[in-house]
Amino acid sequence: MFTGLVQALGTIDTIDGQSLRLSWSRGGLQTAAFADVALGDSIAVDGICLTVTQIFPRGFTAAVSPETMARTSLGHLTPQSIVNLEPSLRVGSKLGGHFVTGHIDGVGHLHSVTRSANAWELTIDVPDAIARYIVEKGSVAVNGISLTVASCSPGGNRFTVAVIPLTYSETNLQFLQSGSPVNIEADVLGKYVERFLAPRLGGREGDPALPLASSDRYEDAMSALTPDFLAEHGYI
Repeated sequence: MFTGLVQALGTIDTIDGQSLRLSWSRGGLQTAAFADVALGDSIAVDGICLTVTQIFPRGFTAAVSPETMARTSLGHLTPQSIVNLEPSLRVGSKLGGHFVTGHIDGVGHLHSVTRSANAWELTIDVPDAIARYIVEKGSVAVNGISLTVASCSPGGNRFTVAVIPLTYSETNLQFLQSGSPVNIEADVLGKYVERFLAPRLGGREGDPALPLASSDRYEDAMSALTPDFLAEHGYI
């Protein structure tokens, strides 16, 4: 489990279809968070939960599965690519972002980036499989960074996040260009809500038609979600 608060930047040394090796980059945030990294530890690399298989004085190697290569932006990375790094959350640590699992839902692409008075505004396009979980003012992890959706299209396929200068300068968001792929992990809460409601709506988990507010089944199911119902089933 992670929080979406990047602790350091790393540089890809080598990458193939089975493993990657990276080094802590100089500059950026402190790498002290990785001082006691051990074999088998989980580290989020651009938001992807990877397991440490070898340790070096200034870096590590991690195994990569075919599923990870297919589902994430790793296939687009090359030697010298800069990635965001975060160690796993420790019991008792501050939760400054939101709960991030490190299990990427899919790849989005940067549409545009605009500098405002006190932030950078990034607009990102995502496929339908992710779009249904994008909610205005909800949480989303972009390359492992915990961000808040400032606005989104009605279907959620395009959304905008506001990034403060510190986050922008200390993560690899600063290197993105229009069309750059980014790893997207939607808030896990939305996925559990969808799974819980799917049988009651007569649909299946992941069915794009499921969230339609015009559905009578949807309205019936929502009217049944009373405080008493939620308490009975352990949600409150």
